[in-house]
Amino acid sequence: MRTMIAALLGISLLAGTAAAKPPLREVAEIDDALLDLGIADRIRKECPEISARLFKAVSYVRGLEKQAKAMGYSDAEIEAYTDSDVEKDRMKARGAAFFKARGVDTSDPQSYCALGNAEIQKGSRIGSLLRAK
Repeated sequence: MRTMIAALLGISLLAGTAAAKPPLREVAEIDDALLDLGIADRIRKECPEISARLFKAVSYVRGLEKQAKAMGYSDAEIEAYTDSDVEKDRMKARGAAFFKARGVDTSDPQSYCALGNAEIQKGSRIGSLLRAK
């Protein structure tokens, strides 16, 4: 009987481990979407010729929150991820790598404009959050 109880307990512990959620930073569909949001925000701040599609951005953020909740993440887990200074620094580093890989000269606003306009033309997720003035 003890062996059976121990086996059942072991199975339930393994099931709990398998059901554990990864940190949100490891959920690519959320993490990459937030990166794109941050990139779009940086483009609109640096390029005087491009503005944000604010209602779209707000809807986008709400959609990400809803998606994370549907995946089983609590409000506290979502907030801990989005408010974390470590995560913000990691996202800034990813954004810097994105800009560098696309040849953006961070001292030249027109460089951001060229990237932003290209993203708008492509209809990318980043471009969908931006509009040319």
